[in-house]
Amino acid sequence: MAILIFFVLHWYFSLFFQSFFHHRYAAHGMFTMSKGWEKVFYVCCFITQGSSYISATAYGMMHRLHHAHTDTEQDPHSPHYSENVWLLLLKTRNNYNGIFKGNTEVQNKYKKDLPVWDSFDKYAHNWFTRVLWGAIYLTIYCFLATAWWQFLFLPLTFAMGALQGLAVNWWAHRFGYENFHGKDTSKNILPVDFLFWGEAYHNNHHKFPGRANNAIKWFEFDSGFQMMRLLNFVHIIKLKPTLAFAKI
Repeated sequence: MAILIFFVLHWYFSLFFQSFFHHRYAAHGMFTMSKGWEKVFYVCCFITQGSSYISATAYGMMHRLHHAHTDTEQDPHSPHYSENVWLLLLKTRNNYNGIFKGNTEVQNKYKKDLPVWDSFDKYAHNWFTRVLWGAIYLTIYCFLATAWWQFLFLPLTFAMGALQGLAVNWWAHRFGYENFHGKDTSKNILPVDFLFWGEAYHNNHHKFPGRANNAIKWFEFDSGFQMMRLLNFVHIIKLKPTLAFAKI
């Protein structure tokens, strides 16, 4: 079915750029790239994330705060201080907006070396653009959907980024397995990550937040890292060797 193919492709493309650019590049600086390629990936994030597009600058700060204050009241998206998933979504949204709009004071150490393109975010990150993307998605569904129930995927398409973030931030701090027992509640949510480009290995990532390859065990496979290796090979990015291939 065409609409399901569209939904699956949207999931994987939008999540890849969120993982690659927002998480591994902006928040953790696992590799470097030129300012020109940085702008290319800004645009790629906007095209694939659409109505869910968020600022890499604000996300980078918020995620660094998550690692600094994991599972405490200062954690901007810990599920342990929200009664349900909807309240966690609201809390995450409010914390993100506070950072993006400058209403939340963030220490300078969490702002270091973040990608910044304010003029692009001005046009890509506003309600008019989100509504426009919503109209585009509705048009796509009207052309591709062959049954009424397929329109049930439309709200998920509108909120794709929030859905993906919730899958990791809620699930991976409540359910799964641990390779490393630490002070936080991070879990690996899939032994073979076929859904999240390697982001399912959340426990591994919290143990080694600067390591580019989230896979640790023999059966784990970080497809996001393999894509990073390919982009490194063709000189689009430059992996930091001590972070890319750090031994455990």
